[in-house]
Amino acid sequence: MNLRVLVLTTSLGVAITLSAVNFYFQHKWYDVMVTFSVALGVSYFVFYYLIEKYIYSRIKLIYKLIHNLKLGRDLRDALGEHVSANPIADVEQEVKEWAKQKKTEIDELRKQEKFRRDFLSNISHEFKTPLFAIQGYIEALQDDDFDDKEMARQFLEKASKNVDRLSYLIKDLDEISKLESGEMPINYTKFKINDLIKEVFESLEIKGKQYHIKLIFKQKYDEPIVVNADREKIRQVLVNLIDNSFKYGKEEGNTSVSLFVLHDQVLVEVTDDGIGIEEKFLPRLFERFFRTDSSRSRQIGGSGLGLAIVKHIIEAHQQTINVRSTEGLGSTFGFTLARAKQTIPFPNLPVLKS
Repeated sequence: MNLRVLVLTTSLGVAITLSAVNFYFQHKWYDVMVTFSVALGVSYFVFYYLIEKYIYSRIKLIYKLIHNLKLGRDLRDALGEHVSANPIADVEQEVKEWAKQKKTEIDELRKQEKFRRDFLSNISHEFKTPLFAIQGYIEALQDDDFDDKEMARQFLEKASKNVDRLSYLIKDLDEISKLESGEMPINYTKFKINDLIKEVFESLEIKGKQYHIKLIFKQKYDEPIVVNADREKIRQVLVNLIDNSFKYGKEEGNTSVSLFVLHDQVLVEVTDDGIGIEEKFLPRLFERFFRTDSSRSRQIGGSGLGLAIVKHIIEAHQQTINVRSTEGLGSTFGFTLARAKQTIPFPNLPVLKS
């Protein structure tokens, strides 16, 4: 309902009321018509002036402010000033949408604040653990004054391992930071994913034997599968996922890699038959420092950033990664890669002699 219709409706109500009162006392239709006409005209102009000056103009101002806030400066400058034909109705819709948007933003900010607190708490704990260990070994060496050389050697080795752990943390944090900021570009090349998987298997074969886990490459296709991605970064993804399967696999277990050719993508799946993951932990699995079993994870080692790095690398390729798992049965991590178009080479044609 626009302003004129609102004022006219209100004026009609006043005019009809006064006319009815006049008819009740005078019983003259002429007087009723005069009263109705005068009351309608006077009410219309008085109400129009009052509502326009004290209510309608302010509603238009509120609508304009909210609309411009929603658009932002760039869009506002491009589109110019927006004038609503019916700001009274539009302002209600604008306020509802604006309130919904702000609620979403506030919820997102709260979620980010919680993530920030958790991240700071986790990173503080991850750094404090090796630092306190190093400090303890150094103080023990200082108190002993190197009298027991065998103990001193053992303490130095343990301190060295904790220094390595700090180095891994800093390196992984730096890598995630560069991936997020775009400082680490994706160098796309066409390569055979089959060959890369075999290379990763060869490099991790000894480590797999240490964990008593057998590596299996489920290759169902005879011809090579070519993808378009950053070869070294995808190597890192495979190494991180397979290494993760070693840590949470079971002795005499298996870790297998499977390939599935889709229309324009290739799905790579890394499957283990280890301890599995509880369903409630799956949505948070790729968060930094998130551990489903903190005590076991820290005994195993690692920075706690492997899966976060994997997620960042795959998303930098504009692809997706997912996980499905059943507690006690194992887990499967799957990620997609862009499939490269393979050109068919022309056969060597005989040269025509004149």
